[in-house]
Amino acid sequence: MIEKMKKVCVVSAASHKKEMLGALRNLGILHLAEKKSASRESIERFASVSKAMMALSDYKAEKPADERLSDEAFEKVLSQVLGCMEEKTELAQKRGAAAAEIDRIRDYGDFSPEEVRRLREDGYDLHFYRMSSKDYQLAAGDEQIRLIRLAPVDKMETVAVLGKLPPQIPATEFTLPEKSLSELQEEIAACDRRAEACDQEIKRAAVYTESFRDQLLKAQNAEIWSSASATAEEDSDLVWISGYIPEADTDAFKKAAAANGWAFAIDDVSEDDDQIPTKVRYNKVSRLIKPVFDILSIQPGYREQDISLWFLLFFILFFAMIIGDAGYGFLILIGTAAMNIKMKKINNVLFLLYVLSGATIIWGAVTGTWFGIEKAMEVPFLKSLVIPGFANYPEYFNVTATAQQNNIMKFSFTIGAVQMALGSLLAIRKKIAEKNLSWIADLGWVIAIVSMYLLALVLVIGESIPMVPVFGGIGVAFLLVVLFSGMEPGKSFGQGLKAGLGGAFTAFLNTISCFGNVMSYIRLFAVGMAGLAIAQSFNDIASGFKGPMVIVGVIVVIIGHALNLVMGFLSVVVHGVRLNVLEFSGQVGLEWTGIPYEPFKENEKLQN
Repeated sequence: MIEKMKKVCVVSAASHKKEMLGALRNLGILHLAEKKSASRESIERFASVSKAMMALSDYKAEKPADERLSDEAFEKVLSQVLGCMEEKTELAQKRGAAAAEIDRIRDYGDFSPEEVRRLREDGYDLHFYRMSSKDYQLAAGDEQIRLIRLAPVDKMETVAVLGKLPPQIPATEFTLPEKSLSELQEEIAACDRRAEACDQEIKRAAVYTESFRDQLLKAQNAEIWSSASATAEEDSDLVWISGYIPEADTDAFKKAAAANGWAFAIDDVSEDDDQIPTKVRYNKVSRLIKPVFDILSIQPGYREQDISLWFLLFFILFFAMIIGDAGYGFLILIGTAAMNIKMKKINNVLFLLYVLSGATIIWGAVTGTWFGIEKAMEVPFLKSLVIPGFANYPEYFNVTATAQQNNIMKFSFTIGAVQMALGSLLAIRKKIAEKNLSWIADLGWVIAIVSMYLLALVLVIGESIPMVPVFGGIGVAFLLVVLFSGMEPGKSFGQGLKAGLGGAFTAFLNTISCFGNVMSYIRLFAVGMAGLAIAQSFNDIASGFKGPMVIVGVIVVIIGHALNLVMGFLSVVVHGVRLNVLEFSGQVGLEWTGIPYEPFKENEKLQN
């Protein structure tokens, strides 16, 4: 559920600003309103430590240091790392410039530019040109031009000329380099040696990764403090700061105010306030979906509904159907167990993976899918787990392939209709509580979804369903949506009716889109079947290798199924998440516009 918030303002004496902020940070419940930027120094400090730590991540230390560096020792190591990083950047630029110069002059051979410059100082103004054979003949025939023919460069004539060629002779002048070819090559070698020395110095600092992590956390907390300090407003006598606290923490806030001698005001949040943060209180089940929300960076708005539990349940089902293979489910389960053993504790991510792998095993078992191996159905136990109508190898159960595909497609459409209708019912419940008459329009969407579901069964699967009630339901749904979608608290019935009629064309398009949304759930069937086809294809390829080549077949199977599993995970993100975030959330009226609740406190671990 989404916790109710209160708007608060805290006031203290200006001379006690630091103490007030310290107490608020220790309390750790105040989400600051309209936070200002931290000081430039704190931002740059965090950036520099973060930059150094990212550089250290590229160097694996043989054994991390047991002790943490003191602040003074850390500053020395940090300075060395940043200095090496800056030097490496300069060396890379210098090396790149030298390499480019070598490419430019290589065909001219290894000569000394300094000797050419001394000749110029002695009065021999030598210039070098490239030209075509025709232009060379023209220059050589001119008695006023004193030149020496050199070895060709890039199949063009090359000459050394005393003075400059006249403009009427087309030629490209060679710009004299600062250093010779051998000097440039030695410069590159020197850059490489120094870069290697820098790498070694950074590698030696990599043993202090934990110290860098501690200092980065300290820098982040300092930046948060600086932002809070800048956000607090003050005059010569008073300092004050505003924000939001959860309603459940009101008593704790009042006790802290009394203990610190603060003046304060607590009010309900206003209806037009769009900066209210969202704090979602998860239960033991719904908290499993939080890692997915964190990865997607989505958050329901303060006035929106919390659908985390429903999101989780449908996500589990979508994941299982898209991955679709019990063998893959066991691989995910084994991988999760290995991570659990390595971490020696279980968190929400691992718990979610356990649930997802279990659901995948169940779905794969009822469809008879084990690494896409058809002969798995010759194992009595595995065959006994299959639901015949869902079997991916229907011939083992006297079911036609068409009937099996129709059953899976119907199941997919049913899931879609149930999820979308549930979304509309959740919207109805919320609007009735708000005394918002537009709930009748959402009832119209429920009727439309059911009607479109029946229409999909007729058009795609060919079921025999009377069409008059179906089109009648669509018509009734359209009228309810048009007449009541414009209703809202504060509007008269006439105003709401006028607004709804004004959006009639949009409602018509949305009704058509509703059919597309129901149809879109067929992707659960299509993606699952595609994964099965890919697994079977790799199995067939591998089976063609006999005798000593069987090892190649094993490699093909391993690589093929690994790629298929990876593509399955990508499909979950593309399709499984989309159905929840777009189709389902759209019916609920959820736009994921939430501002995360981030109370002012001293963090114990790094925050994104």
